[in-house]
Amino acid sequence: MADTDWRNQTTVTEVILPGFGKLPDLQILLFLVFLVIYIATMTANILIMVLVVTDQHLHTPMYFLLGNLSSLETCYTSTILPRMLASLLTGDRAISVSACITQFFFFAFLGAIECYLLAVMSYDRYLAICKPLHYSTLMNSRLCLQLVAGSWLNGCLAPAIFAFFISQLIFYGPNEINHFYCDPIPLMELSCSDTHLVILLDFLLSCVFTLPPFLLTLTSYACIIATILRIPSTTGRERAFSTCSSHLIVVTVFYGALMIVYLLPKHESLRDLKKVLSLSYTVLTPLVNPLIYSLRNREVKAAWSKALHKSGFH
Repeated sequence: MADTDWRNQTTVTEVILPGFGKLPDLQILLFLVFLVIYIATMTANILIMVLVVTDQHLHTPMYFLLGNLSSLETCYTSTILPRMLASLLTGDRAISVSACITQFFFFAFLGAIECYLLAVMSYDRYLAICKPLHYSTLMNSRLCLQLVAGSWLNGCLAPAIFAFFISQLIFYGPNEINHFYCDPIPLMELSCSDTHLVILLDFLLSCVFTLPPFLLTLTSYACIIATILRIPSTTGRERAFSTCSSHLIVVTVFYGALMIVYLLPKHESLRDLKKVLSLSYTVLTPLVNPLIYSLRNREVKAAWSKALHKSGFH
C-alpha cells in the first residue's frame, strides 16, 4: 500500500538549493564578494596559463603541470560560482534534477582530476629532489604528457559511473538540499529508491579512484621530507624545501578542507558549518592556488616581472 502511495505522487523535476538564502539581508553583499572572487580566480589562473605558454623558462614538466592545474581550476570554479551568483542575484534557488546531476558530474570529475594532478606534481617533486641526477631522463616530455592524459581520463571514469546510477533514481516528495551546490549524498537522501547500492558504489569508487593518488602524494612527500632532512647544510635544505613548499601548501589546503568537511559527523546541527567549510575547496582553493605559486615561486615571480616589463609596467 505504501509503495502504491509514493508511486501515485508527482515525480520531482526540480531541486531547491537554498545556498545562503537564510541570510536575506546579505544577498547583495555575498553576490559582490563571490563575484570578485570569481573574477580574481579566473584572472589569476588564466594569467598563470599564459605565462607557462609564453615564457620559455617555464617550459619544464613542473610548470606544464602547473599550467594544467590552472586550466583545471578555471573549469572547477565555473561549475559552482556562476550558478550561485545567479541565485544570489535573482533569488531563484531551483535547479532541474538533470542539471543538478550534471553539475555534480563536472564538479566530481574536475575534483578527481585535481587529486591525480596533485599526485603527479608530488611525484615530479619527488624525482627532482630524491633523484636529481636522473630527473631529466625519468620525467621526460612523453611521460609528463602520459601522466596528465591519464589524470584527465581516470578523473572522468568514477564520476561518470556514479552520475549514471544517480540518474536512475526516482525522486518524490521533499526536494530541498541544504547546500549551495549539488552534493550527491543529500541528493540521494531525497530519493524514494533504494540507495544502499548507490551509496556502496560511491564508497568503492572513492576508494579505488581517489585513495591511490592521495597515498601516492603522501608517500612522495614522506620520501621528500626524509631526503631533505638528510641534507647536511642548512642552505641546501632550504633550497630543496623551497622547490616543493608551494605544492605542499596547495596539497595541505585541498586535502585538509576535504577531510574536515567529509569526516564531520552527519548531524543536522553541523549542516550549515559543513556548507561554509565547503567554500574552502570549491571557491577559495581555486583562487589561493595561483596566488601561492606566484608569491612563493621565484621563477613564476621572475616571469611576472618580465611580462609586466614588456607590457610597459615598471
